[in-house]
Amino acid sequence: MPRRRNVTPEKLSTRDYTRALLKVAATTYRAAPLAVIVQIVGAFITAILPLVITYFAAATTTALAEAYAGKPGAGDRAIEYVIITALAGIGMTAWQSTEQYLSQLMRFRVETAMTDRLYEHFLRLDFWRYDDKETVDLYDKARKFGQFFPYIFERLSGLVSATLAMVVGVGALVLVSPWIALVALGAIVPGLFVQFRLSRLQTQHWKDNIETRRTVSWIEWGMMRPERIAELRLYGLVRHLLNLRLTLREKDEKARIDFERSFTWKRLGADAIEAAAEVIALVWVTLQIIAHTQPIGQFLYIQQIFSRAVSGSRRVVSELNSLDEDIANLFDYQRFMELPESTSNGAQLEGAPQQIVVDDVCYRYTNAKKDVLKGVSLSIVRGEHVVIVGENGAGKSTLVKIIVGLYHPTKGRVLLDDRPLKELDIISWHKQLGVLSQEFIRYDFANAKDNIVYGDVSRPIDEVQLKKAIQTAEAEFLYDLPNGLGSYVDQWMEDAEGNKGQELSGGQWQRLALARNFYRDSPIIILDEPTSAIDALAESRIFKHLFDERDKTIITVSHRLSTVKRADKIYLLKDGEIVEQGSYEELLAREGEFYRMFESQIK
Repeated sequence: MPRRRNVTPEKLSTRDYTRALLKVAATTYRAAPLAVIVQIVGAFITAILPLVITYFAAATTTALAEAYAGKPGAGDRAIEYVIITALAGIGMTAWQSTEQYLSQLMRFRVETAMTDRLYEHFLRLDFWRYDDKETVDLYDKARKFGQFFPYIFERLSGLVSATLAMVVGVGALVLVSPWIALVALGAIVPGLFVQFRLSRLQTQHWKDNIETRRTVSWIEWGMMRPERIAELRLYGLVRHLLNLRLTLREKDEKARIDFERSFTWKRLGADAIEAAAEVIALVWVTLQIIAHTQPIGQFLYIQQIFSRAVSGSRRVVSELNSLDEDIANLFDYQRFMELPESTSNGAQLEGAPQQIVVDDVCYRYTNAKKDVLKGVSLSIVRGEHVVIVGENGAGKSTLVKIIVGLYHPTKGRVLLDDRPLKELDIISWHKQLGVLSQEFIRYDFANAKDNIVYGDVSRPIDEVQLKKAIQTAEAEFLYDLPNGLGSYVDQWMEDAEGNKGQELSGGQWQRLALARNFYRDSPIIILDEPTSAIDALAESRIFKHLFDERDKTIITVSHRLSTVKRADKIYLLKDGEIVEQGSYEELLAREGEFYRMFESQIK
């Protein structure tokens, strides 16, 4: 079985960073080309149009002063500038509304494309990866990234806009005076450095405290689950968990606040430099206006452009740091998407095999120190009813997963009519199976009927088979629900007529899941302790109905004697090995491991 590889992120080079940004742009463009074009155009408009508005506002001020002084034609120019400024402002407002709609459209299309690919890939991985912590952690990071991916291009667009605002702002000051532009540039650099350093520390703090925030999130989410409140209150955990939440939040937030405090004087210093530079620029332009070497509107022009250049520099740092974290997550997404998918290119299995053979199978979980299965061999003939028994941890569920092809043996093989399972198309094998484990799925969003017919969605609903499945699973209680089989089976769901769903007990859910398995009507049925919440008498009746069907191969994992004694053959697993096998009468007569395991039930 493949081993895990180290997925610790490395420090990104400038080349990696640039390639990642280009990949973000290319992926976004494929999903929503028009929206991307609009975003790029919008970055320029957002950066430049405010400067245009400022220019004409300043020109309006100059024209008004000249008109007040009686200069011919100045009044007409002032009106023209006011109209141009107003039209530019209207255009800016209209653009912002259009951009908002297109941004939402882009986010929708990009997120859909990214998450669809992610989910499909996740569901096609080798099954052992679902028990692998590093794979699941990587998937968790990739999933979160996939959901926030659409916003990355917006941040990239924001970075372009902020950079343009800063550069164009400094360039616009050059048109007035190169010295003022140099003063502005000198004022921007300290603030850039301080803010960049603080943002990097905060980003690193965020990464270092992921587990802390994960714990806080679990407490906040878990404590609000109605089904958990009873235990929390009975065990007196409410105040304990609230105090733990407070402690963890203080640990996380206090460090962030300490960063802010340690940088307070540095930020004040940078702000003071920026303020002093702005004052110098305004005093200079004021003296120039008094000396009649600059028009009066230049005061407004210098003040607005200087402020936009400074605010643009701050946005550059903010967007860069957001992108820094996002790009690191992009590499997690890429690493996850590069995980190999489970292949299914073998020969087709046309029908149920006459014999299933487990040949000297061993299995070891990833990074485990010993095998959970050790040289297991058994055979199951078509139509045979087999029960696998053993204490918890003996390897029963693992053996079932190997038989159905979810796990691949570390050693040994599974044969279907002398054909190795790994050489067959796994999908064609799964079509022959009806599998129900103790951890079955509850489709809370669906009604009772859908919960059953989900057992086989490859064919139209078979009402006769549906009724038979309900009867075999002893799930007739479903007919008594407020809306019969059309009733939701979760109290938080509600149909179009306002009928609320009805919560089922654990035993009722198990019968509903059994009905789904029986509706599938597969030639091979595998049941891994699916009736733990059903009373012994009801379980006995259910298995009597089931075992009476001699045309089906049935493999059951069970601890109840009433089920075990009906089997044609029993295999007893202990510490990953088959230590006893035979019929109920044969194992009982030996008075060995099987007898000791069921002695209390036998007596």
